[in-house]
Amino acid sequence: MSSVAQSEKDILRVAALARRDALSVQERASAALAIAAHLPPLDIRPSMVVAGYAPIRSEIDPVQLMQKFAGRGATLALPAISARNASLVFRQWTPGDALVRGMFGISEPPATALKVIPDIVLVPLAAFDRAGHRVGYGGGYYDRTFARLRQLKPVTAIGLAFAAQEIPQVPALSHDVRLDFVLTETDIFDFRS
Repeated sequence: MSSVAQSEKDILRVAALARRDALSVQERASAALAIAAHLPPLDIRPSMVVAGYAPIRSEIDPVQLMQKFAGRGATLALPAISARNASLVFRQWTPGDALVRGMFGISEPPATALKVIPDIVLVPLAAFDRAGHRVGYGGGYYDRTFARLRQLKPVTAIGLAFAAQEIPQVPALSHDVRLDFVLTETDIFDFRS
């Protein structure tokens, strides 16, 4: 990555995360409910796997949305970090299942949970634009993961964000994975066309 683009992303990340952190606990909970109330226009089949994430810091909580997908028959999963600079792995998970502390202190299913390959991945982010680009946390885990998964099968990437995290333009590079959707408490952005 060019140092200029990285520097721009670092500045955008810090500002977007500050806006996200400024939201109250109630605003974050209301936004999670609003997002769960409006599923994106996708055909959900019982054989599908939907992967979410265990929220950290002020991230939007995806569990209610995940439960909506499960209500339509989808199997749920959560990511796990297997190694630094590697792709994420996904393990089957049901709300209420015990989680363990993984790398970076992020909760994940235990290594004994069944590994799965998701059809839909809910993606946390720091910022997004209306072209479907995202600013993540700088580790590249989701970019590497989507590059690997999409060699195996089509996978839909859905970013979850608060409206306050939208920015005019992300300085996207060739290796940055474009999202198919971004869901906020006020909008569903569909970038597939």
